[in-house]
Amino acid sequence: MTDKLFDIKIGYASPKNPIAVACMAGITDSKFAAGFKNAGLIVLGGYNLDKPTNDAARKEIERGRTEFVSDIPLEYLKSELEAAKDFTTIAVNVRAATLAPYIEAAKIAKEFNAILEINAHCRQPEMNELGAGEALLKDIPRLCEYIREIKKTGVVVSVKIRVNVVNDVELAKAIEKAGADMIHVDAMHPDGADIGVIRRIRNATNLFIIGNNSVVDFEVAKEMFSHGADMVSVARAMRTQPGIINNLVSEISSIQSMTGWYNAPKHICGGGDLRALAFCCLPVKPCALHGALKQAGINAEEFMKIKTDFVKKTPIEYGEGTCFGSMAWCCKITKPCFLRDSALESTSLSDVEYMRTKKRLSEHILKQSKIRK
Repeated sequence: MTDKLFDIKIGYASPKNPIAVACMAGITDSKFAAGFKNAGLIVLGGYNLDKPTNDAARKEIERGRTEFVSDIPLEYLKSELEAAKDFTTIAVNVRAATLAPYIEAAKIAKEFNAILEINAHCRQPEMNELGAGEALLKDIPRLCEYIREIKKTGVVVSVKIRVNVVNDVELAKAIEKAGADMIHVDAMHPDGADIGVIRRIRNATNLFIIGNNSVVDFEVAKEMFSHGADMVSVARAMRTQPGIINNLVSEISSIQSMTGWYNAPKHICGGGDLRALAFCCLPVKPCALHGALKQAGINAEEFMKIKTDFVKKTPIEYGEGTCFGSMAWCCKITKPCFLRDSALESTSLSDVEYMRTKKRLSEHILKQSKIRK
């Protein structure tokens, strides 16, 4: 059902839905992943690509952690990709002490149309001492050099980060500028996921965002989607809730079927990201819209012109009886509004068509944003 419902593309990768299996060191290998083929993306790993990282992993095992180790790491990586190649879209999360093993791993991943995910996330001291894992967040020039060189292989590149280690927005901008396609955001926070970080990264970049951390039910997933995540990933909950992937796929598929925009943002006044400018009304009264426009680098007059010009000859150009005479200024379909609904009915416009037009409008508005250029 979900194979054609979603239209998700990241380079040559086309996940069938926006629910992912996150990597868990020593756990998420091809055997574990075989039980979650309904996911749109499975991130295998983390795998260690060279002798230094495998030796570090052995030290971690001695103190009770789980890790994947191999004396022939690249051959092992290839065997894992071979075993999982028919499951769904696959990514491999990898660690290395130097650039060269990443390049070789990228070539192997590309052979299988898999995504290479740079692990800039691991907190273990044995890895950080090698300059791997989270140490890369504290050496952004080196991380960006890795991204640029890895991208030369043609592989789709994701970077797994942990938030609140460095300036997350500046980090994301640097990752995007270096050529990465995706950012996998562990929104770690003592009180649960730091949803605000996802919104800030969405507002500042065009990266494909995977939201991660504390995804234990659809309510958490929905918060991440409505603040800018293109996909969410599940980790520990898969071990305690074996049906969670299927449940999340079912829930988000229902939303996509009903609305056509599964990760539509909350309204600006509800804390949504800048994509929600598509749902804002005319800037005629003091409200959160003005702050969002300032953040986007668009003034009120420009905003009105951008929206009115875009909707010409689209199904939402008109809207007799609505607040401002055009559905360009109407809110998202999940907010009750009899004026909007009457306009939709009179024009025979479905909820899905309405929201898809709003999605295109949001993309158009953000192209005008001065902070994203």
